[in-house]
Amino acid sequence: MAVARTWRPQLPPDGPYRIVDSDIPLLNAVFSDAFTDRYRKDGMAGVRVPYLNPAVWRFAIADARDGAMLWRDDRGNIAAFNVTHLSGAEGWMGPLAVHPDFQAHGLGKTIVTTGIEWLKRQQARVIGLETMPRTMDNIGFYSSLGLLPGYLTLTVTVDAAYAPQSVQGRALRLGALPAAEMDSVVTQCRELSSSMLTGYDFSREMQLTEELALGDTLLVMRNDTVAGFAVAHSVPLVEGRVREELRVLKLVAKNEEDFDFMITVLADHARRSGTRRVAVRVQGQYSEAYRRLISRGARVRWTDLRMSAEGFSERRPDTGIVFSNWEI
Repeated sequence: MAVARTWRPQLPPDGPYRIVDSDIPLLNAVFSDAFTDRYRKDGMAGVRVPYLNPAVWRFAIADARDGAMLWRDDRGNIAAFNVTHLSGAEGWMGPLAVHPDFQAHGLGKTIVTTGIEWLKRQQARVIGLETMPRTMDNIGFYSSLGLLPGYLTLTVTVDAAYAPQSVQGRALRLGALPAAEMDSVVTQCRELSSSMLTGYDFSREMQLTEELALGDTLLVMRNDTVAGFAVAHSVPLVEGRVREELRVLKLVAKNEEDFDFMITVLADHARRSGTRRVAVRVQGQYSEAYRRLISRGARVRWTDLRMSAEGFSERRPDTGIVFSNWEI
């Protein structure tokens, strides 16, 4: 027997609400559905995007704080989200997604413009995101909101390998330092990044990495002073996967020599922590650093297109290297 149902129009999603850890299972579902649908539209119908590791979500939510935003439909389900981050003067958005059921109705514009306006209120001097360069729809959509294409980010991997014994005296691991020394070292790292790009501050990512036991911060020392550091996560990115990569989220080096040494330190740390390789996301404007990585056997694994809000584009330091991953 057929039962008549009263049709009612769907109300527009409401928000933003602050994301909390208990939202992670539903965030994962929206993330997987949205990006699987994106791959299908790009002609890859057999790709199913897996759930992210809940530990990675917890890091992203804690790092974003009030910038972790979601929108709910009239039944309380998550319709969209935008995890918006601020590292001192640098602001970026990711991950962000709209569930396929709510696409093409203006919600995407809402979550992106809300993120941009939030970052402007926080006095961010850089505002951007990354998207897949082959996806013309995404590039056109973000461009319509005032975001301009910049350089490619190239994810490259270096095989894990023990370093020569001479490395040991010049490299430190933040997590191995006495608690009394940690604050001083974190302050040195903040001063180093800000001296190269004014206002850049990765100390929150360093502290959360330590607190949540996701990886470590590796330090290159010169005359008892920090000459470079890298925040790297060893926990699997995908839920249920084994540890395979040491993922570098932030990397700062005073010069190319310190950068080379940092890569050696990271490869050594990966080997000692039972990880097969180091993944570094190289912003395309650092062509010399990219050349150095390729010359030591690095392999290109993935590319993303960096896009920035008009008037809020990033720049590179006059000397040295600052890699800042706009993904989690």
